[in-house]
Amino acid sequence: MDTQLTDEELAFREEVRAFLAEAWDDELRARVSDTATMREGMIEWQKRLNAKGWMAPNWPQEHGGTGWSVTQTFIWNSERAAAGAPDVIPFGVIMVAPVIIAYGDDEQKSRFLPRILNSEDWWCQGYSEPGAGSDLASLKTRAELDGDEYVINGSKIWTTYAQYADWIFCLVRTDSSGRKQEGITFLLIDMKSPGVTVRPIQTIDGFHHLNEVFFDNVRVPVSNRIGEEGKGWTYAKSLLVHERLSIAEVADSKRALTELRELARAEVNGGESLLDNPQFARRLSDVEIDLMALEFTELRALADIAEGKPPGPESSLLKLQGTEVQQAIQELRMDVAGYYSGTLQGDLSAEQLGHAYADSAQKLYFRGRASSIYGGSNEVQKNITAKYVLGL
Repeated sequence: MDTQLTDEELAFREEVRAFLAEAWDDELRARVSDTATMREGMIEWQKRLNAKGWMAPNWPQEHGGTGWSVTQTFIWNSERAAAGAPDVIPFGVIMVAPVIIAYGDDEQKSRFLPRILNSEDWWCQGYSEPGAGSDLASLKTRAELDGDEYVINGSKIWTTYAQYADWIFCLVRTDSSGRKQEGITFLLIDMKSPGVTVRPIQTIDGFHHLNEVFFDNVRVPVSNRIGEEGKGWTYAKSLLVHERLSIAEVADSKRALTELRELARAEVNGGESLLDNPQFARRLSDVEIDLMALEFTELRALADIAEGKPPGPESSLLKLQGTEVQQAIQELRMDVAGYYSGTLQGDLSAEQLGHAYADSAQKLYFRGRASSIYGGSNEVQKNITAKYVLGL
């Protein structure tokens, strides 16, 4: 694999850096970082990306994609993460849009894709249910056909940012007579529909990002069905591949590792930098090696996609290793914070105790425990990798 950048690629990198320096300014950074203004801040950030034509690197050009090469996509993600800028909210542009492009009809493409590109609609994902998480095919939310509408009853759980969402893409059961993977249909549901209720789930990290969503006789036009009735499991698997690619977060982990190294360098323990501690240095090096291997695995997957091959089961390997790297970095960050990382939220502030980053280390650690579960638990990813990648 040739890792040397061409003159054109170096020029593109400078263009990316110049754009980020202007578009990702301190005012927008503050808005995105504040939970009270995060939604509006992210919409503004995505609108700036779309104005530049950089909102949807994973879309075909005819629908508004960038047409970037694998290397350009890699450069963008690396520079974005290095600048501390967030990736787009994935549910619209990264997850449901590729399904609409691949399986939706022309009316659905013209209706939904431009609004996703311009961040006019905020999407959330209606997959997991009580009793149907990693075993998603056991879902029970029911859709009964009534004329030219489906009537939906049931609930979804762990629905990220449902409190902000305009639309939710849902897997619903339209037939229970066959295998549980059959009889599942993929629907797009307006969150303003009568009968939709969102209830918050307060998590240990102190943020409100998860929710329960309830459907009580919610009526959805048949025109909001993607593809054929009963074929939703096929479409869902396609979407999960894109989700797992994004969950790997290689570029963001590289930035987190750089920050971790700087924090450890500044942390003095017995008169010596924590980086001089052989045990800590070894653990840091182990994570760095794993991340380097993960990065090249991601590049190989991106190269296959660039050649027109759909992302395959290798995405499970990326999700598995990516989340384990994230958790290892979070654990090391807690170690750097030391005793101060145990400060309880709502108790004494971490700043009062001397470590400004300890509180964020704790929050990232708590939230990161879920990364090896959502998107399909890592145990499930190991089974997929063993069967479809290794042929065991």
